[in-house]
Amino acid sequence: MVEIQSLVNLLSQKVSVVIVTHINPDGDAIGSSMGLYHFLKTRISDIKVITPNDYPAFLKWMDPDNHILPYDKNKEKAIEIVEKADVIFCLDFNDFVRLKEFGKYLNKAKAKRVLIDHHPEPKARVDYSFSDTSASSTAELVYKFIAKHYPGEIVSSLSASCIYSGIMTDTGCFSYSSSNPETYIICSELLKCGINKDSIYNSIYNNYSEKRMRLMGYCLNEKMVVLPDNCAAYITLTKEDQENYSFEMGDSEGFVNLPFSIKNILFTALFIEKKDYVKISFRSRGSFSVNDFSAKHFNGGGHRNAAGGESNISLDDTIKRFNDLLPLYKEELNMLLDK
Repeated sequence: MVEIQSLVNLLSQKVSVVIVTHINPDGDAIGSSMGLYHFLKTRISDIKVITPNDYPAFLKWMDPDNHILPYDKNKEKAIEIVEKADVIFCLDFNDFVRLKEFGKYLNKAKAKRVLIDHHPEPKARVDYSFSDTSASSTAELVYKFIAKHYPGEIVSSLSASCIYSGIMTDTGCFSYSSSNPETYIICSELLKCGINKDSIYNSIYNNYSEKRMRLMGYCLNEKMVVLPDNCAAYITLTKEDQENYSFEMGDSEGFVNLPFSIKNILFTALFIEKKDYVKISFRSRGSFSVNDFSAKHFNGGGHRNAAGGESNISLDDTIKRFNDLLPLYKEELNMLLDK
């Protein structure tokens, strides 16, 4: 792997830069991408951000001038940009498969590829890597990249706000994956850049529709299944449920964490029925690895306590499979109750 400093030297030249992130971008994906974009934009004139698809409305404030190009809405343009790029930053994913169809164009791009990510076991073929699984978020790593290789340079309040958003959302407002003191030191530096942390919180967490709030209530009352013997719980959302509540991208954000408010629940899942597959989110407490569980059983992966997966069978069959698997992990989960 080439030294990162040579990348900084390359970026000081006249180059075309593209920043990309994973499909269904979340707060860390958009926060890290736009945080890096707003910082580099003052130094590089030809810089663009491409996502595999669109992202939630409550994150749109990070891109006030609509610079982000969703690949699925303008494939030809996105492909052309990638083919002509000199440098491609790959943020918040460890494998090109996390970009679905768009990933194949990155894999064969002639540009120098740069990975900034905190997921374990990176598989993406890149020229430069800035990877650390102990980091709270990719946004934290973006800040460390800037601080180390551009010391003393000003980070705008918008760039800092995006980076802070990535850290905040990927730690559940600092409720998990945030025990490293360095994370809070970085947040204090971001505060010095002029961010308004209360406004950021409100923009992300207090900016939903009434329909979304009613959907959350419906999920808790009608769609949550609690399995206390297995220390587990799950929520399902059918296509009909989504239609009834005018579901929009991002409306289910945080739903997978809701059952953790129940005593002794250590493993949760959210199953969302899509057109031709089931999208799954997994969360856990303690040492139980949903990364391993998802990779082994549901074609997914992520972190120890937060992972995603997919199922190509029906929603009902997916739920049955999940329930059939739980007894295999019952002893491991129950042992964690005593720790």
